[in-house]
Amino acid sequence: MSFELFVGLRYLRAKQRQAFISINALISMGGVTLGVMAMMVVLAVMTGFSVDIKSKILGMNAHVRVMNRSGKLEGYGDVMRKIEAVDGVEAAAPFIHSQVMLRSGSYVSGAILKGVDPSRAGQVLDLEKSMKAGDLQALANGNGPRTEGGKAVRPGIILGKELARLLMANPGDELYVISPSSGSLTPIGGRVPHMKKFRVVGLFDSGMYDYDTSFAYVCLESAQQLLRLPRSVNGIEVKVNDIYGVHHISEAILETLGPGYWTQDWMQMNKNFFSALKLEKTVMFIILVLIILVAAFNIISTLMMMVMDKTKEIAILKSMGARGKNIMTIFMLDGLIIGLVGTVLGLIGGGLLCCLLTRYEFVKLPSDVYYISTLPVRVQLLDVTLIALSAVAISFLATLYPSYQASKLDPAAAIRYE
Repeated sequence: MSFELFVGLRYLRAKQRQAFISINALISMGGVTLGVMAMMVVLAVMTGFSVDIKSKILGMNAHVRVMNRSGKLEGYGDVMRKIEAVDGVEAAAPFIHSQVMLRSGSYVSGAILKGVDPSRAGQVLDLEKSMKAGDLQALANGNGPRTEGGKAVRPGIILGKELARLLMANPGDELYVISPSSGSLTPIGGRVPHMKKFRVVGLFDSGMYDYDTSFAYVCLESAQQLLRLPRSVNGIEVKVNDIYGVHHISEAILETLGPGYWTQDWMQMNKNFFSALKLEKTVMFIILVLIILVAAFNIISTLMMMVMDKTKEIAILKSMGARGKNIMTIFMLDGLIIGLVGTVLGLIGGGLLCCLLTRYEFVKLPSDVYYISTLPVRVQLLDVTLIALSAVAISFLATLYPSYQASKLDPAAAIRYE
């Protein structure tokens, strides 16, 4: 053990008459511990929210959308084969989307109608995980109306849970889908909206209120009939094997298809939302650092009192040959020990609290507001590393002034009257 560390540990283990200094050191250590625990739990919860929301968004949206600049994509079968040949692409599926009106009895609501290929959509979207009733294959009878047993069978439609609630529609009910954009012109120059009758064959609950109140899925053929797009689609949805390398895969797709196409990946579609989450997490990190700064002031006051109490000892050490940097190192080590022990205890306590939140879920949330019943907790190694480095760095900075004052102590003045 080095001379500085040996003396520093002796100073931290105060004698009975100096117990006040030891208590102050424990209080400073406790402040660092609580600050680190708070940072770890809050950042873990915010990361959990971000990951949970990201998984829900990716469950309802493809990783990449490929569209033609003309707005309509014909010969999409050949385009899909070219896209699936690109390295990194796992699956591709055609889609049609348009804004429509839905009417069920006397209830009316706007919605985004999405036409999908039931045989391919499940390979690109994770919609099946969100299904509360029915499945995508129920859309396969999309060319209605047709008859079975003398009764008309309408093409199927899958609604978001909240959208179905607004329309008071349940599985088995029939409703009208009205498309103003594909209506017919009247002799006086007006436009009559085109409408088609569908039967509710399923409900989904994505956990995202915006999706659950606005999305409706139908078979691709039914959407083509409704929107007057007999042999074309709006674009191709693509699933990739690396969601964070999606930009490079998008560029490779464009190079394969040539001019006339453009892509939009999931990061671009949700750029503002994820930027807001990232900014919120950064701001929260900065705010929680203030807790550790308060503990750092306790470290400063503890070391200052320690310097004042150990004036004679410092003078004796200097008279025995200790230099200023040795004295400075002693008190810097004392402050770092307080910070390090507090950081380690805080990380352990924060980790245990995160495990308890994950396992026992004793913090309940109103599911009608947050669409999740408990706090999502996810601890990331990067967050833990940043928290530990921040706490240790602040503790180190807090030792500089008291240590410097101790190193400048004049031994002759300190022991003049002893």
